Amino acid sequence: MTHSANTSAQYQEIADHIAAAAAARSRVLALTSSLDDGDGAWPPAAGQWSAREIVEHLVLAEQSGVQFIWLAAAGVRGGAPLWSGDPVHRGQSIEAVIAGTWRFKEEAPANATPKAAAPLAYWRAVFAALQPVLDALGLQLDGLDLETVIYPHFISGPLDAWQRLEFIRWHIEHHQQQLEAALAALAKRGSR
Repeated sequence: MTHSANTSAQYQEIADHIAAAAAARSRVLALTSSLDDGDGAWPPAAGQWSAREIVEHLVLAEQSGVQFIWLAAAGVRGGAPLWSGDPVHRGQSIEAVIAGTWRFKEEAPANATPKAAAPLAYWRAVFAALQPVLDALGLQLDGLDLETVIYPHFISGPLDAWQRLEFIRWHIEHHQQQLEAALAALAKRGSR
């Protein structure tokens, strides 16, 4: 992400978080690039998501998370924060927050649960198109105290904008592992 007028140390750190999410996004797009829509819709086992459903979930979750960060930033910028309370995770990495708040297998919230039967190619295009939105969010966050830009996560509770940016990268990487397992099952199915 380039923005010559913005060279603050904070902006560089924001840009680094966004770049880490972009790299994770690129890995998921590369993993799914050779799948046709039929293979993309194949679930590896009962109750497991197909590659299409994983990418759809990533889209829905990121759209929601970015929207919440943007709203929280606008609230702080306008002098009316959306959340107040004890920021119980202040200063913790997203990995530490998740280790302390998540169970082994969590259920996605309704707004991030795959449900549309659009083909994998559609979800891949939307997933790729989220990167410029994330880049724009970085510009919206610059100049704010990101520890005060807080919107609660449905499992982990109050996460500040730093943690939310880390979460986008973490969440993509988390589901990349799930996607790799689905692709391995698909390859095994094809070799029979």
